[in-house]
Formats: sequence, C-alpha cells, structure tokens
Amino acid sequence: MHKIYVVGAGPGAPDLITVRGMDLLRRADVLIYAGSLVNPGLVAESGAGLKLDSQKMTLTEIVDAVEEHVLTGKLVVRLHSGDPALYGAIVEQMAELERRGIEAEIVPGVSSLFAAAAALKTQFTLRDVSESLIVTRPAGATLEADLIPELSRLGQTMVVFLGTEHMEDILARVECPPDTPAAVVYHASWPDQKVVRGTVADVAAKARVAGIERTALIIIGRVVEGAASGYGRSVLYS
Repeated sequence: MHKIYVVGAGPGAPDLITVRGMDLLRRADVLIYAGSLVNPGLVAESGAGLKLDSQKMTLTEIVDAVEEHVLTGKLVVRLHSGDPALYGAIVEQMAELERRGIEAEIVPGVSSLFAAAAALKTQFTLRDVSESLIVTRPAGATLEADLIPELSRLGQTMVVFLGTEHMEDILARVECPPDTPAAVVYHASWPDQKVVRGTVADVAAKARVAGIERTALIIIGRVVEGAASGYGRSVLYS
C-alpha cells in the first residue's frame, strides 16, 4: 500500500516540531501544508519541490493531489498545525485516502494548548486545584451546539479552541464564578505571542484591548494562577 505522512507542525515556533517530523519535512518531495496556521519558517525548511497551500483546497482536491504524487513514488507530507489529533479533520482525509489504497502514517505534534501552558508557566493538572483537563470548542458555522455551560460546571481546567471571535459570548455562558481565573493566549510560542490574564468577568475585554481578535486559546480555571493557585504538594516530592 502507498503511504502519506501526516505530520504535526507544533504550536508555531519552528523548533517545536518533533525530530521525526522535521526529518520528513526535509525529505519530502511534495508538501501540503495548512496555510497561515503553519509557521512559514517550517514551510521554508522543507526540501519539497512542490509546496501546496491547502487553505483554499477542498477535501477532494487535497486527496487528488496526494494520490497523484504518491502513486508516482514521491514522499508526500501533509503538514497540520499543532497536533493533528485536535481539530485537524484528519480522519475524513485518511478514510478517503484508504479507499484509494493509500495508507496514512501520523507523526504527533506539540499542541498549542501545551505551548499556552508553557507561556502561562503553569500546569493544567495541579494537585488540589484541578485533576482534569477539558478541551472543547464553541458552536459556530461547523458545529450546531456545544457543551460549554455543562463542562464549565465541573470546576476543572478548561481550554477553548476556535473561540477568539466569540470570547465575550463564551465567557458569558460559562457557569462558574465570575472571579474564576482565566487567560487568553494568542499565538503561543510564536514571536508575537501575547498572554492576557484576568478572570471570567474581565479577560475578554482585556484581550480586546491587547488587540487579540483571532488565533488564541481561552484557558479557564485556577491553574492560570500557577504557584498562587493554592496547589497541594505533589507526592512525587514528598
């Protein structure tokens, strides 16, 4: 069976791609990458003779391009932002490729949510603060309904993807105290990274003042405060 490599590009900084991912990127004959979501430095790092921006390509066009080049023996890399497992829409691509006799090998990447934790200098799971991490997204053009109110009642760390345009609405709908710590992290790990801290009640307004309108994560929960969160000491160091 012919093969394509689906590679996670990491959160933004070019040196946060995995060693395996970088090796494939450099050896690729054909690179299909996720438009403005992938750092141009990574696209430039690729040795591919053909580079296709998938931002305006349909699923059929992407799969047709993969098939055309894989069947001629070329090494084709599909480069996704972050980790392909989170909001990457890879399963539908792989299903169509498999119908055409093409196998996909996935190379994980560093998700932007972990780069956001690094920017905040905190842990998403912190003893006596939060033992669980909720990853979700708001309803919108491609999702009829979400579970943001219900999930927010659990009192655990919540990271919201794809919600920057609707920050005010999202934070108005969460069902936790208004003084719950919250943060908005824009372009985590990119040179223009911005970190805005506040509470559920005021962080959206602060983020707008900072000029954040897109490509940011919303983090809700006491872990945002890091060392000031009142965490319990880990048993690892007891």
